[in-house]
Parts: sequence; C-alpha cells; structure tokens
Amino acid sequence: MLIELLILMPLLLALLFYFLNGRHWVEMLTVVASFASFIIAIMIGVDVAGNGPISYWLWYIDSLSVFMLGIITFVSLIVSVYSVSYIGHDYSEREIGISQVKMYYILLQLFIMSMLVVVMSNNLGVMWIAIEGTTLASTFLVGFYEKDTSLEAAWKYIIICSVGIALALFGTVLTYASSIEVLGESSDALNWTTLRDIAPLLDPTFLKIAFIFIVVGYGTKVGLVPMHTWLPDAHSQAPSPISALMSGVLLNCAFYGIIRFFIITEIRVPGFAPDIMLIFGLLSLIVAASFIMIAKDFKRLLAYSSIEHMGIVCLGFGLGGFLGIFGALFHMLNHSLTKCMMFIGAGNILQKFNTRAIDEVKGVATVMPITGAVFLLGALAITGSPPFGAFLSEVIIMQAGINSGSYLIVALYIALLVIVFAGFMYHVTKMVFGNPTEGVSKGEIHKFSLVPMLVLLVMVLVIGVFMPAELTDFLEDVARIVPGGSP
Repeated sequence: MLIELLILMPLLLALLFYFLNGRHWVEMLTVVASFASFIIAIMIGVDVAGNGPISYWLWYIDSLSVFMLGIITFVSLIVSVYSVSYIGHDYSEREIGISQVKMYYILLQLFIMSMLVVVMSNNLGVMWIAIEGTTLASTFLVGFYEKDTSLEAAWKYIIICSVGIALALFGTVLTYASSIEVLGESSDALNWTTLRDIAPLLDPTFLKIAFIFIVVGYGTKVGLVPMHTWLPDAHSQAPSPISALMSGVLLNCAFYGIIRFFIITEIRVPGFAPDIMLIFGLLSLIVAASFIMIAKDFKRLLAYSSIEHMGIVCLGFGLGGFLGIFGALFHMLNHSLTKCMMFIGAGNILQKFNTRAIDEVKGVATVMPITGAVFLLGALAITGSPPFGAFLSEVIIMQAGINSGSYLIVALYIALLVIVFAGFMYHVTKMVFGNPTEGVSKGEIHKFSLVPMLVLLVMVLVIGVFMPAELTDFLEDVARIVPGGSP
C-alpha cells in the first residue's frame, strides 16, 4: 500500500486545498505531506534493497526507481519548505491573492504526483501519460503570475513539449511494434520488464528508429539541444521554487524515460544508443556554453546551466562503461541538489532586487550576506569546482572517456567546462561583489528560506569531500541495471 499512498496523498491534498480557506493550513499540510512522502520513499527503498524489485499491476520499482524517488521526494520537501517563504512574500506584498496561493499549492501537488507516477510505472504507456501530466501541471505554474512574458513562456512550453511528447509516443509505438513477432498482441507488451526480458528478440530496425524518436521526444522535456528553446523562458518566468523543481527533478524524470529505453536498445543493438547520446550530449554542452557566456538574466543563466548538465549526463551514458554510467547517475544527483540551492538563492535575490537582469544586481554579499555567500559557493559547485560533488561526477565522466579512448571528446568536454566556468563565474561575481544597487535595503529577504539553502550546501559539500560508502554502493547497484554498468 505504500506505493498507492505515495501517489494518492498529493492527489487528495490537491482536492482538500480546493476547499480550505486558510493559507497557513495549506502551507503546513504541504510541508508535512512532503516530509511524509520522503519517509515513504525511504521505506520503499529499504524494501527494494532487502527483497529486490517490487513488481505488480502497473508498478515496477527497482533501484533506479528508488534513486529517482529519493530525488523527487527530497527536492519536493525542500521546495515545499521554500514555497512557504517565497509565496508568502508574494502574498504579503499583494502580488498575488489567496486564490492564487491555493492554486499554486494545488498545482504543486499534482506536479509532484505526476513525477512520482513516472518513476514507478512499469507500463511505458502509463509512463508516457504521466510525463505528459507533468507538462500540464507545470504549464500553469510557469504562467502563474499571468504577465505577458510568463503567459508567452507557458504557451511556448506546452506547445514545444507537446510536440516532443507526441514524438515520444511514436517511439513508444515503434517499440511495441518491434515486439509483435515475439509477444503478439499481449496485454503486457508495453511493460518495461517484459520488453527487457525479450530484448534480444526485438526487431532491431524498429528499435533503432524508436530510440531516436524517444531521445528527441523525451529529450525535448529534458532540454537537450536543439529541442531546448522552451527551457530558458519557462525557468525564468516560473516562481523560483517551481524553477528549482523543474530543473532539479522534472528534467531527471524525462531523462529517466530515456534511460528505460536506452537499456532495452543497448541489449538488442549494442553501441547504437550510446552514439546517439554522445551526439546530443556534446551538442547541448556546446550551445549551453555559448549562451552562458552572453546571458543577461540570472534565472536564464541557471536555465542554460541545466542544459549543460543534462548534456554532461548524456555524455556519461554515451561514453558508457561502469565509470560513464556511474558518473552520469551521480551527476544527476549532484545537479538536482546544487541547482535547487541556486534557484532558491536566485529567488531571494529576485524578491530583494525586483529584477532578473544581471547588470542591475550588485553587492548581494553586502545586502544579503548569507544568501550572497551561499549563491557564490553554489556557483562554484554548479560549475564543477572542488571540493563539491559535481566536481567528482564530472571527473568520473572524464575518466570514462579516457578509458574508452575517446580523447578528442574528452578534450572538447574539458574545454567546454572551462568556458562554462569562466562565463558563469563572471556573471555571478558581478552580482555578488561591488557596491550595492541603490535603493535596496540591507537584510535577508526572509530568513526562513536560508535553512533549505544551507542544508543543500552542506549536502553537496559532504558528498564532494567525503563520498559516503552507502551512497557509492547504492549508485553501483543502480548502474548495474544499465548494460555495461557493472564494475
């Protein structure tokens, strides 16, 4: 019943919030439910670790699912806590009314529920529906402030991602077609476990075409270049807690869909799927590095950073081997934690300075010392500087490239990381240091929001300095699910 409870709890809360009038009740129940979801995810993880994958009805939960569940529920908890401060500030400043506050928390619950269904579904059709569900819920959150720019970003988001999800549906249909000669019209022909077990018998031509459509389709939601154009607009216009959830969790959920098809394709047609991943990974890194250099909006800067990091994850799977896959999974975790921290800092800066323009923000360290310090450290972490976790995962992926003999790719990878570091830190140091912007009073915008920022900072630092053996063992278990991922 834990799986059903995990899914039904946000759905029931969304219904309850519709009838509740008190803002504080909605905020409290959101935080309590998010904490309960995190505990349930841990309980499911313990069950899987002790008894193996859980498989029944529409659900299948293995260590990869547990990995994603942990990221979703933990980041959702952090975002729920931050939302109390962020949305509360907007309400106190009369930028939004009580009806908008309630709608925010209703959509947040539906958004979280959709992502949970994605990573627990065995049926690839149900997973596709759930990924489309994340688009529908988050579209209204992107356009939450109902300004011209936010509504434009919401329309752009839903149109581009809907086209992408349609292509992913075609890839799913082709995957089903590849199994017809083996399974016929079996009712479980779209179950991932069934397709994995018969993968050596699938039609290779159908499977190759299907994987291309899957990468382009779900890759649109991931933000891979050239399907990335919605992402900077959506991230810059959405409320900062939602930007953190989209960047830290939603992109990983869409990438999870690609991984499931990657495994099936790699079993049947070794080498094909990694080559596709390498192409999209390098292309994403190149384009993201270019736009980071010329960014004018600090939330768009973080959005282009997300494209870069999804490209790095793609590169890890493309290089393959134990180090490539382990490094990619580890990088997904590092990116989720660090980017969530950065968007919280960006939200504090936005509400304090009332602008997203990099050139109009000066002296954050003087105006908001804690936010400024954490934002600067977060910038070092997200650009892969030691001693933070992202540094380790990027080095592991680099080592995977060296081991595979892909020296040209490694050289390009390092060069792009240097460009990203230079561009990103140039923008952030301009914001953090210097004389404060005139008219901005000193003091943190809301002290309660500093707690999730500091928690995340400690986590990415501890992971970088002292990689817990339990985390290493768990990531090794996850990597074994992918062909070539065994140590």
